[in-house]
Amino acid sequence: MCGIVGYTGPNPALSKVIEGLRRLEYRGYDSAGVALATTLSQPLFVAKKAGKLINLENELASDHASAKSGIGHTRWATHGGPTDENAHPHISDSGKLAVIHNGIIENYVELRAYLEKCGYKFNSETDTESVVHLLSEEYKTTKDLSAAMRLVCQKLRGSFTLLAIHSDDPETIVGARRNSPLVVGLGEEENFLASDVSAFIAHTKRALELGQDQVVTVTPNEVNVTDLFGNGVTPKAFEITWDANSAERGGFAHFMLKEIFEQPKAISDTLAGRFNDEGKVQIPELKNLNLGIDRILILACGTAFHAGLIGKYALEEWSKIPVDVELASEFRYRKPVLSKNTLVITISQSGETMDTLMALRYAKELGAQTLSVCNTIGSTIPRESDAVFYTHAGPEIAVASTKALLTQIVGIHLVGLFIAQEKSSLSTAQINSLAAELSALPNKVEEILETVEPLREMTRGFKEATSVLFLGRHVGFPAALEGALKLKELAYMHAEGFAGGELKHGPIALIEQGTPVIAVLPPESSEIAEKMRSNIQEIKARGARVIAIADSSIDIDVPHLIRIPKTIELLQPILSIVPMQVFAYEMAVARGNDVDQPRNLAKSVTVE
Repeated sequence: MCGIVGYTGPNPALSKVIEGLRRLEYRGYDSAGVALATTLSQPLFVAKKAGKLINLENELASDHASAKSGIGHTRWATHGGPTDENAHPHISDSGKLAVIHNGIIENYVELRAYLEKCGYKFNSETDTESVVHLLSEEYKTTKDLSAAMRLVCQKLRGSFTLLAIHSDDPETIVGARRNSPLVVGLGEEENFLASDVSAFIAHTKRALELGQDQVVTVTPNEVNVTDLFGNGVTPKAFEITWDANSAERGGFAHFMLKEIFEQPKAISDTLAGRFNDEGKVQIPELKNLNLGIDRILILACGTAFHAGLIGKYALEEWSKIPVDVELASEFRYRKPVLSKNTLVITISQSGETMDTLMALRYAKELGAQTLSVCNTIGSTIPRESDAVFYTHAGPEIAVASTKALLTQIVGIHLVGLFIAQEKSSLSTAQINSLAAELSALPNKVEEILETVEPLREMTRGFKEATSVLFLGRHVGFPAALEGALKLKELAYMHAEGFAGGELKHGPIALIEQGTPVIAVLPPESSEIAEKMRSNIQEIKARGARVIAIADSSIDIDVPHLIRIPKTIELLQPILSIVPMQVFAYEMAVARGNDVDQPRNLAKSVTVE
């Protein structure tokens, strides 16, 4: 989950590395550090500091203009607390070798015991320090950092992205990856390494994908990739489709607010080209899938899990195929029954979510077909899936997901419509009608955002609340779960989402005088509309302060009513989630919290 960046080229490395770390800080902000090669065969310059990146920047007394290569790290703590000592980079006893790491080394305890017997002293609680000393030990024999890295990686268990720099060869950076992201940015007489393309997007749009168990050696003019045994590998090149401005706040107070307002465009971009002039669905990426399937299983974590729960209703109704949704983090730890007639759909914004990646691999071992819904081109989950549907949300910097979620939901609906079309489980007229409803979504989200200021003002009146409950039925239930998750992430307060029918089975005991309850109401035409009205009467009678989200077909007496445009029930969560995003955002602002970088969280969860 940490952010890593490396630079080698003719320009001052420190400024390039710090710039990259700023763009990667969403991946972790417990500490930050840099290592620079300033003088041939002399100790590296190393600086690291607990806390956010600004703490490190304040520690840097000069720009170290002579250093033309360097590595940097922003940390999400796993092994060892967020202290100066545990911050990366970690350095060898000589001070000439430095390593940064994203992931978890599972056998670090036995490695540490071995290295301590060899005389190495440890200064941190991290698993990473074992790697730098092991690399130093191998380097004594090989005198070649790339060869030493390959030998080290053969001895490591777990997941990792590693970058190393040695002052004996100051223009060279060596990287390696296993189950953790690493990409190469190709510049003009300069090259970059990073866990995310956003680190170097201001300098190049040309990049290389690195595969599993590969080692890359980078100099200003050369990139060489091998497997762990030194065999040459040709990496896959790709072009980054967005620019540096997309990763800037653009006048908004926070990235999250900017990304909320980017949702109409993100949905539009995800829909672009998916319907032809006759209204037929076009997803050529799925052409190699065998759609003679009898079951669909969706695997995801966190917000992406909610996207799967919402998508289940449409997938099942349109394709007439049973659909299950499971937490990817739990999937491997039972004995699931899958077959070649099972389609497993994984959902991940980053394409690097470790729990989801491991679940994907397990599903493939069991013989299932796999499809990923992802926002990040070239990431691991799409590469290892049989097919991929890329959403086009663009870079999402805020930790709390907004536009990535809505495009995931749209993507799942498009996949469901495509399967229904291929299996003829819907008529042409039905598909045309649903295509029209989907195509209308960007304008409807825009309409919500144009009228959002009263909601923001109303939210500030709830800033002293200690708990907020969310209520929904049918597709409104997973929308309620998402609303509660956003409030937990951002406002650091108790929030729970409930299915309306379950209130009387226990949760109604939580209602007391003044408890805020956000209720997602279905359209009046829904068979559960009256049941949802009854749920609201039940909680009002017990003193709840109700905030209802409803379209204009619903007439209801509640203290606060948030109107959304009309759409069909299956698509309504795409609209009803938007006010809940704004509510969570504004609550966090009102309570003085860090909106873009909530405590204890990171954007991409690349550890299990």
